Amino acid sequence: MQRWMGVLRSLAIYHNPLSVWSWRGFYRGLLSRGDLAIDIGAHVGSRARAMRSAGARVVALEPQQPFASYLRLTLPRDITLIEAAAGRAETETEMAISSRHPTVSSLQSDFVAGAPGAPGFEHVDWDHKERVRIVTLDSLIARFGTPRYIKIDVEGYEIEVLAGLSFAVPIISVEYLPAFPDLTRAVIDRLSELGDYRFNVVQGERGGFLWPEWRDAGGLRGWLDALPPDAGSGDLFARLQND
Repeated sequence: MQRWMGVLRSLAIYHNPLSVWSWRGFYRGLLSRGDLAIDIGAHVGSRARAMRSAGARVVALEPQQPFASYLRLTLPRDITLIEAAAGRAETETEMAISSRHPTVSSLQSDFVAGAPGAPGFEHVDWDHKERVRIVTLDSLIARFGTPRYIKIDVEGYEIEVLAGLSFAVPIISVEYLPAFPDLTRAVIDRLSELGDYRFNVVQGERGGFLWPEWRDAGGLRGWLDALPPDAGSGDLFARLQND
């Protein structure tokens, strides 16, 4: 029962009509018809559906039950669902599951270990583990082609996902967590290794960029360093300079 309450909580948050409308408009400005988009950590599928509404071909990954089952039943048939996580190598591993707060279920042990002392995580409990399959971004690209956009929202496991990508793609977004600045700095470093990216921010579920001009990695780091640990999370967008 507790786990299904967590599912209902996620549905209420991410299928909020205002949020759905906002993200659909946002992705219409980012993607064109026929673009390939890969959604890593699809959860309840709100972003995958928004990408599809922009005309993109969407591949959605979700390892966590019962969310993968929900997506299998409810996603449009032209969205490809893969019931797996993404990481640096093809394998299987254990995911720490929070039944009450499933949005913060994670494969990143450091994140889970440090979260109880972090702002906003005081009432989160990871109460069981689930065995999940891991694939790599490179293997997905070999199967489906090079994407225009990769969205990654995996609660601290972003650097592991990016370790499975060997070349730059035009646009990548990752979740940032102000309470875990070292994880975000590592992600920025990895993105800078992959390509000459410029960065922008979407705060929370607002579905719009924070800055009118894209910033380099140094400018992004300065902004992140000034954030208090209890600031809300959001998405960092990285776009290749010549895109």
